[in-house]
Amino acid sequence: MLMKGVTLRGLEVFEALASSGSVAQASALTGLSQPAVSQQLRNLETALDTALVDHAKRPMRLTPAGVSFLVRTEAALAELRLAQSELTVMDLAHLSALSIGIIDDFDNDLTPRLATVLADSLTRCRFKMITAPSHELSEAMAEKRLHLAISASSGAVLDGVVEYPLARDPFILVTPRDRVRQGGDTMGQLGDLPFLRYEKEQLIGRQIEAHLARQQIVCAERFEIGSHLALMAMVARGIGWSVTTPLGFMRAARFHDQVDAHPLPFAPFARQISLFASADWAGRVPRDVAQTMRRLMQAHMIDPALIRLPWLAGELRILDSQDAGANT
Repeated sequence: MLMKGVTLRGLEVFEALASSGSVAQASALTGLSQPAVSQQLRNLETALDTALVDHAKRPMRLTPAGVSFLVRTEAALAELRLAQSELTVMDLAHLSALSIGIIDDFDNDLTPRLATVLADSLTRCRFKMITAPSHELSEAMAEKRLHLAISASSGAVLDGVVEYPLARDPFILVTPRDRVRQGGDTMGQLGDLPFLRYEKEQLIGRQIEAHLARQQIVCAERFEIGSHLALMAMVARGIGWSVTTPLGFMRAARFHDQVDAHPLPFAPFARQISLFASADWAGRVPRDVAQTMRRLMQAHMIDPALIRLPWLAGELRILDSQDAGANT
């Protein structure tokens, strides 16, 4: 039993404050007002009878007790989020066949989790799951080779396909560690460092190229990389800079110690991750799969990304059916 005064909300606020060092950013992350954030922290410190944060420092810094408590807090909240994300029970026992394609961005974590959740519900079903780039999944849906697909949206309407928005994934700048100083001229500091572009056949590559053209930003055509992890490895090595998304950044965790992520130094834009379903599948099944995917994305990609990149609060977020077309 938790001691009186230690609440789940208080732990979430403490985690947000520890990651951001700012009451304002913790407020944005948690959806609470700034006075409510401060009150939650005071309540938690009172319940524990110890100071977790050095309130005299700006940005806030954890006390030694706070550092120790944060380790336990993060572990406990991670387990709770995992349990919540896997709680959805889908009734798919009536299906005789299901084929689904998933964007390869999710190979590391989400695809294995979704596969096990679906398999638990598909008791008498022929089940096929593939991973591929978004443009290939779009082609497969147009040719009716898949029942469902989870991929980035191109914004185009496909005949006979219904789109269910899942998440807004804003584009960000990634640079070699310590290459760009905060508050300076970002593009000027990158100097002659080349732009590492995604392969132009990929949807993400086309979206980035179109936006750079709209901003009248011209980059020499030197590197064009088809592998996301290879591109991130090149940034980590100091070979160049690139534009990616938070979901892509989190996928490349092995390079986080060698790469910095920044807001774009030009007009912001975002892509939309959606579930696509054949029109004759419109109804409960795609809605249930979409809701399960939203919970998995929130727990395993968005929450961890916001802890590491708190300035994305409000930009990187889950979408619902009211948010169709939110890729701007």
